[in-house]
Amino acid sequence: MAVRVRTLLTAAPVLALILAVGATAALSGCSDPAADSAPGPASPAGATPGTAPAAAGRTHEVTLRPLPDRKAVFATVESANVVPARVRIGGTLADLRVAYGDKVDLGQPVATVGDDKLVLQIKALDAQIAALQAQRDQARTDFDRAEDLFRRGTVPKARLDDARTAVSVAENGLKARTAERAVVERQLAEGVVLAPVAGRVLQVPVTVGTVMQPGETVAQIAEGGFKLRLRVPERHASSIRAGDPVTLEAPDGAGREDGRVVLVYPQIEDGRVVADAEVADLGDYFVGQRVRVWVSAGDRPAIVVPGAFVTTRNGIDRVRLRRPDGGTAEVPVQRGVARPLPGMPDGLEILSGLAAGDVLVQP
Repeated sequence: MAVRVRTLLTAAPVLALILAVGATAALSGCSDPAADSAPGPASPAGATPGTAPAAAGRTHEVTLRPLPDRKAVFATVESANVVPARVRIGGTLADLRVAYGDKVDLGQPVATVGDDKLVLQIKALDAQIAALQAQRDQARTDFDRAEDLFRRGTVPKARLDDARTAVSVAENGLKARTAERAVVERQLAEGVVLAPVAGRVLQVPVTVGTVMQPGETVAQIAEGGFKLRLRVPERHASSIRAGDPVTLEAPDGAGREDGRVVLVYPQIEDGRVVADAEVADLGDYFVGQRVRVWVSAGDRPAIVVPGAFVTTRNGIDRVRLRRPDGGTAEVPVQRGVARPLPGMPDGLEILSGLAAGDVLVQP
C-alpha cells in the first residue's frame, strides 16, 4: 500500500505538465488562419526605416517662356502745344492778370493794353457825329419845306431834288462817322489780351507799363494736353513702337499710371531714340519735370512657376524638387516679381535656382 501511494505522488507533476501543453495547443488551434497568413506592411523602396514616406503632391514641370522685358528710363513732362498770347494793338501794358503757373481758360482775359490816342480819336469822332446829326436834321427840315412848297407850286422840282440829295448826303456822312467810331472802339477793345487756349501759363516776359507793339507776346500758355517725351537708348531702337505700353511711376511712389507710345521720332539724338507717350492725369506735374517710366524692350526667356510651389522659411525661398530616384529635395531659389499668366494667376518669376526640365512638387 505504501509503495502505491509513493508512485502516485511521483507522477503528479508530470501529469500537470502534460495538461498545460495540451491547453496551449488548443488555444493556438482556435486562432484565425487568414489573419495568420496575411503579410505585414512592406517598407517603400528608398525610404529610411522608421521614417514615413512623403505624401505625393501636385507637380509642375519647369519650362522657359518668353516674357516682355521692360526697362526703366527717364522722361520729361512736356506740353503738347505752347501757344503765345499776343497783343493786337500797340500801346502801353496797363493791366496784367496772370502769373507763372496760373491755369487759364479759353478766352480768359490775361492782360490789357491801353492807347491814349484811341480815346482821343473816339472823342473827335463823337464831335463829328454830333455835327453830322445836326446837318442831317437841318437837311430833313429843308426837304420837308421844299416838298410842301412844291405841292403848292411855289418852287420848281429841281429845288425839291436838291433838298432830297442834301438829306441823303447828311445821312450817309453820319453813317460813315459812326462806322469809323465803331472801328476805333473795336481797336480799343482789342487791347484786352485773351488766352488763345486753355492750359497753364509757362512764361510772362513783360510787366505793367511795358510799351507793346502789335504781335508781341504777353504770356506763353501750355495747352492742357500734356505728354511724356521719352529718350530711350538706341540699342532698344528696334523694340520700341507706337502703341507699346508705358508705365509712369508717381514721384512719391504711391501709385502708377499706364499709357501708350503714340509717336516714335525717326531721328536719333545723342545716342537716344526720342518718343512721345500719352498718360492720363499729367495735369499735376510741372512742365519739364523728369519722371521715371517703364517701357517695353522686347522679349526675354524666363522661368515662371505657380506661387503655391514656393515656400519661405528663415528668410529663404525654397521649392521642392523631384530627384531622379523618385525622392524630393528642397533647393533655394531667388524669386522675382509676380507674373500672372493665363492659366497661372499666381505666377511667380524665378531668377535663379531652377533650370528647364526640373519637376517641382507642391509642398
